[in-house]
Amino acid sequence: MKIIISLLLMTAITTSALPALAEGNHQIFELGDFALEGGTVLPNAKLSYVTHGKLKADGSNVILVPSAYLGDHHGFDFLIQPGLALDPEKYFIVATDMFQNGLSSSPSNTPAPFNGPNFPAISIRDNVHATYRLLTEKFAVSHIKAVLGFSMGAQQAFQWAVSYPNFMDKVIGLAGSAVEYPHGAIRLEGFKAAIKADAHFLEGNYVQPPELGLKAGGTHWAAWGTSQEWFRLGLYEEMGLKSSDDMIGFMQSLVLSWDANDLLGLAATWQNNHVGNTSGFGGSAEKALGSIKAEVLYMPSQTDMYFHIDALSAEAKLIPNVTLAVIPTLWGHLAGLGVAAEDKSFINDNTAEFLQR
Repeated sequence: MKIIISLLLMTAITTSALPALAEGNHQIFELGDFALEGGTVLPNAKLSYVTHGKLKADGSNVILVPSAYLGDHHGFDFLIQPGLALDPEKYFIVATDMFQNGLSSSPSNTPAPFNGPNFPAISIRDNVHATYRLLTEKFAVSHIKAVLGFSMGAQQAFQWAVSYPNFMDKVIGLAGSAVEYPHGAIRLEGFKAAIKADAHFLEGNYVQPPELGLKAGGTHWAAWGTSQEWFRLGLYEEMGLKSSDDMIGFMQSLVLSWDANDLLGLAATWQNNHVGNTSGFGGSAEKALGSIKAEVLYMPSQTDMYFHIDALSAEAKLIPNVTLAVIPTLWGHLAGLGVAAEDKSFINDNTAEFLQR
């Protein structure tokens, strides 16, 4: 399997990705003045989304796929194909963009007084509540088939199961957790510090992109996305890279394509993710996960260095009706993007079987 760098960027992570599907042009749902969990009202809030397939009258074929960090509504294009798990001839797939990713309301596209570093803090629950409005108001559905998310999308999927326990039949969490644990939060703080150290950052009030900081942030990510064995065995060649050092340039280019304040805002949302902080659970993730009514497919990557297998396996044990399916891979976190053929096959087969139960 040979994958050139630009193709990986397109299929796995960015908007410029694969050739757009039929309904590939993103649309905007106007949320109006949107009350955030932190108490701020975000004026003229916007939620970006795309759809694939046709909606059944009763909404029974709706599958929601929220976006991930460094990603957008193209994140599951590798499964949204006829004959695959997210078959648009069977399902109505709604792919959304998180706040702060540059398409929905973000530091980079919001006018004063909430522009740039002044953009308010966003929680995973804020994203979930905004998308609930999209589904119930725009598409007039009161119940859907499933929520499927990767990474920060998985954070949203688990939050959906806690915040709206009767809204969906199934939830699939792929290479992501219901709680962000201390090691992950500190790792993200290192990424944030790299961007902020750039003299051009100016506490977020930069006139030009803080390129040195963004490149340093990309260097930070380069070692974390896959696994130690992935590097040792030279699996980077399957991405079209000639050496392990080329992974640095690859990740730097990706991070440079993003707005710095957007990246920092998303990182803070990631750091603060905790389902136990949902109203009614008193900060207890155990109680929150134990309240889930939907059937859950918990699909971690065996070698993920962002969301460690031990923590995710422990979370899975707290969910009443759960199937744990560990992706047997050396691709670490990137396994969840289906870049390697064997990972794509594993994700597709387990997702398809789970949805058809």
